[in-house]
Amino acid sequence: MATVAVIGGGPAGMMAAIKASEHNKVILIDKNNKLGKKLYITGKGRCNLTNAKDINDFFDNIPGNPNFLYSSLYSFTNEDAMAFVRSLGVKLKVERGDRVFPESDKSSDIISAFESEIIKRGICIKLNSQVTDVEYSDNRISAIKLNDGTRIEADHYILCTGGISYPQTGSTGEGHILAHKLGHRVTKLFPSLVPIEVKEEWVRELQGLSLRNVEFKLLDARNKVIYKDFGEMLFTHYGLSGPIVLSGSRTVNFHKNLKAAVNLKPALTADELDKRIQKDFAKNINKAFKNSLDELLPKKMIPVIVELSHIDPDKKVNMITKEERKQLVTLLQNLEFNVKGLRPVAEAIITAGGIDVKEIDPSTMKSKIINNLSFAGEIIDIDAVTGGYNIQLALSTGYLAGTSIG
Repeated sequence: MATVAVIGGGPAGMMAAIKASEHNKVILIDKNNKLGKKLYITGKGRCNLTNAKDINDFFDNIPGNPNFLYSSLYSFTNEDAMAFVRSLGVKLKVERGDRVFPESDKSSDIISAFESEIIKRGICIKLNSQVTDVEYSDNRISAIKLNDGTRIEADHYILCTGGISYPQTGSTGEGHILAHKLGHRVTKLFPSLVPIEVKEEWVRELQGLSLRNVEFKLLDARNKVIYKDFGEMLFTHYGLSGPIVLSGSRTVNFHKNLKAAVNLKPALTADELDKRIQKDFAKNINKAFKNSLDELLPKKMIPVIVELSHIDPDKKVNMITKEERKQLVTLLQNLEFNVKGLRPVAEAIITAGGIDVKEIDPSTMKSKIINNLSFAGEIIDIDAVTGGYNIQLALSTGYLAGTSIG
């Protein structure tokens, strides 16, 4: 029986360890004091495990090397992931956008289930253990060294230490350093699924305001739309966040002088919105403009829109001109922001970039450089949009890495 050392106890590492244990003795090593530390905070602490969409639709939601992931996603699909977690005793539910969560809304239930399965299988867990060095020769790892001086020899090694986002959860890039030492190329690491900072100071007045059913766009210097999505967003003191903003954030890494635009009323044409405004004005015919938008906009947004419209706040609505109404319609359907940049990678949900996929066999997750090394999860140059896809990538690549050892 071979010995397999799995380095990293996130979703990819736990799944890799479980599958590898079917035919091997497994040691699961993690630098944290508990397994699945990053999973605790995913989905706002509820663990967005996967997405219930057809597996064929996953690839449209993976901007980072989707073709590399065909084997892993079809070997262990979202349906497989849900069935596996249910087999561990966790009830699941599907929410808006086909996002899958534990019925309890507790990420700890998912982690406890994985941990119980790992213990049941007799997998040796080494917590508070950081790999500090690797011994290798002739394209083969002979041993790894831990921070307490322990030296571990194994027949095969699976590296799944994550990226460099949320470093407080242990994702601090040591895996990339080890892989680089072993001869692997690490592509540029940058934040993905991270809030966007904007230059407009007035955004602070909207801090904490959440909007649903809006359209968000990113436009390049030539005013060409390079990203567009519909759904939920959130204003912060520095800019924009929420699902549709986070999913577009990786685009910011590749462009300069970007603008963001929000359509607050995407379900209406400009003419329909104008008629809606006229209807509201008719109800409030003797009111000042600043007091006439209660049915159209959230209360917190009204002072900002009034100011940006350049319409006199105290002007009676029956005195507002057709041209002024047209300006208001344009503003509501094209609220513009100048993009300053992204929040730091430490605040990103995931890291884009990582181990070059050209150096990994996509059908096994084995290294093409080191004979007894495999990779899984976020350490690889793969990433998806928000909605449960990234955890599925971790589980699928972990499954393939664990089953491919033999």
